Amino acid sequence: MSPIHRINPAELSPPTGFSHAVMATGSQLVFLAGQTALDRNGKVIGDTLPEQFATALTNLLVALRAAGGSPADLVRVTVYATDVADYRVHAHELGLIWRRLAGRDYPAMAVVGVARLWDEQALVELDGMAVLP
Repeated sequence: MSPIHRINPAELSPPTGFSHAVMATGSQLVFLAGQTALDRNGKVIGDTLPEQFATALTNLLVALRAAGGSPADLVRVTVYATDVADYRVHAHELGLIWRRLAGRDYPAMAVVGVARLWDEQALVELDGMAVLP
């Protein structure tokens, strides 16, 4: 039996690209720092939100894997976007990127609009939490 259970009550709107609640039992918590579209040299790469989202998610998953986890272990992800309207416009494409990189086991998620991120060129940042068995 999996230590992570995704809960989506019938009384709530059907979730698209997230889970309403995630219950996890495990022995290790992994807190993942915010990741943007930085390359190994510390430069933001990608001019569009989808390009930057793919790199930021990849960076988040690299950190998770280095801690011994996998995308299915994610229980919470917060997305910080400098333009929520643009995020909504690209939601379908961002969902395809998520599924390609992380699969269909969605964590509890939130998208938060922010005025700017640490690196002025960054359009999106992701942080998260995972529970390892």
